[in-house]
Amino acid sequence: MITKINKIRRMVNGAILFTIHCSLFTIISSCSLDENPKDQIPEEEAYADAGALYRNTVATLYNYIGGATDGQGLQGTCRGIYDLQTFGSDEAMIPTRGTDWYDGGIWQELYRHDWTPGHPMLGNAWSYLYKVITLCNRSLELLESHQHLLDEVQYVEYTAEVRALRAIYYWYLMDLFGRIPIITTSKTSLSQLEQMPRSQIFKFVCTELQQVCPYLHHENSARPGDYYGRVTYHVACFVLAKLMLNAEVYLDNNWTDGDHPDGSALTISVDGKTMNAWEATIYYCDQLENADYELEELYTSNFEVHNENSNENIWVIPMDKDLYYNEMQYFFRSWHYRHAAAYGFTGENGACATKRTLEIFKYGTWSEDPRFLLNYYDGIVFDNDRKIVRDRNGEVFEYKPWEVELDLSDSPYLETAGARMNKYVVDRNATKNGKLMDNDIVLFRLADVLLMHAEALLRNGQAEEGQDYFNAVRGRVDAPEKPLTLQNLLDERLLELCWEGWRRQDLIRFGQYESIFMGDQWDAKVDERDGHTTVFPIPGGMINFNPNLTQNPGY
Repeated sequence: MITKINKIRRMVNGAILFTIHCSLFTIISSCSLDENPKDQIPEEEAYADAGALYRNTVATLYNYIGGATDGQGLQGTCRGIYDLQTFGSDEAMIPTRGTDWYDGGIWQELYRHDWTPGHPMLGNAWSYLYKVITLCNRSLELLESHQHLLDEVQYVEYTAEVRALRAIYYWYLMDLFGRIPIITTSKTSLSQLEQMPRSQIFKFVCTELQQVCPYLHHENSARPGDYYGRVTYHVACFVLAKLMLNAEVYLDNNWTDGDHPDGSALTISVDGKTMNAWEATIYYCDQLENADYELEELYTSNFEVHNENSNENIWVIPMDKDLYYNEMQYFFRSWHYRHAAAYGFTGENGACATKRTLEIFKYGTWSEDPRFLLNYYDGIVFDNDRKIVRDRNGEVFEYKPWEVELDLSDSPYLETAGARMNKYVVDRNATKNGKLMDNDIVLFRLADVLLMHAEALLRNGQAEEGQDYFNAVRGRVDAPEKPLTLQNLLDERLLELCWEGWRRQDLIRFGQYESIFMGDQWDAKVDERDGHTTVFPIPGGMINFNPNLTQNPGY
């Protein structure tokens, strides 16, 4: 059976829905919505009844969660949000390999924290996030103007879902850029756009999610059905847990003065009760742990070709090569050409693990974490039929993880250095060089919730209680028990969640983002001891376009 959301996505992919497309600059000023393209149905038909109104205001927004072009989507594509979160950390890099992957220095700049307001990925992320926010605002306005087509329950539920999605996009903006404008109408003019302190953005996002939570459905969003891929109560609870866990960071309006809030002393209102940041985190983790989720017995079950059967995944980007245009480019840009060719795909020989990641995994030692081989390719490469892959000279092809450097141009391991991505089970029937696959892209899952719960308990002086949650995640892969400490927890988050886009945020929360180059073989060009790089600069094009915007400190 083709579900409601599947039908909607297929229709959108066929370009027959009345959707809203605005350029970068109109998005952040005033978006003109008077267009009537020939390949889209008239507005009076798009909003003719309750079903059409739902499809063209709520459901159509989910076509932007994933993407098929650079800078679009929350994950899956290149040069966007995921790359800022991953390659701006110590988890992974895209080294310069001779004439490949220099790209004007953008990958080196990202890894070295040597970015400027003109870095293209910053503009991509800003533009994409505000585009979807503008579409959400327009959807809310359309729901209000056509409220007569809906009963009271429908109106409340539809608006709640759109508000929740908009709040999540504001969370991503706040996390990346700190001080940003809040826009709640599609008619906002350029002269009205002003930044708000990060703490106000935090409070806005929390309030929005808390207000709409009672009206969001409790169905499993990662399972096929009417709520597949949608923002549900559980998705909102996950984001609220993340917000509370990072409250010390998000409530800090001056992140360069060395003075930061204390999560134990913060007062946060949750369902009429006053809690500190750690207690609030625990509260929202409890909501998810008491729901119908459980750790999969096998770690890889979360990343199978048909991982919609996972009991652990909470929110995903639905993937179906026959229905959607969403792409997953991570294998494509990580695997060597010969490695990809063994599966009938094309590779770009780029992204790989850093030496720091190898050290945390204890790679090559008797204590190597069991999850290394579940997440990375190393050594001699085999295809799915266990046949040895050979290089262009017919020799055995072998990845060399320890030979990785930021610039490999003069290295004999130019093509082979670095452990490569092995997160998702290979879809042998994937198309478009492996980018169109049936593995749903995992955004949120229960293992992360358990680690958040453990961390909140530890920070709240309840380490003994937190140990059980920590042990549960490690025990699932038969990793030996470790004491629950902050450093062990930070390491565990990389071991469990590598390639999932959390490392930058984690390093910032643990106060280690500015020190990732210590002891490294190459030196950072930037003195970031003041913490200014924990927030990216406002894209230069936006400031040039809108003089009301001011640049973040340190840039």
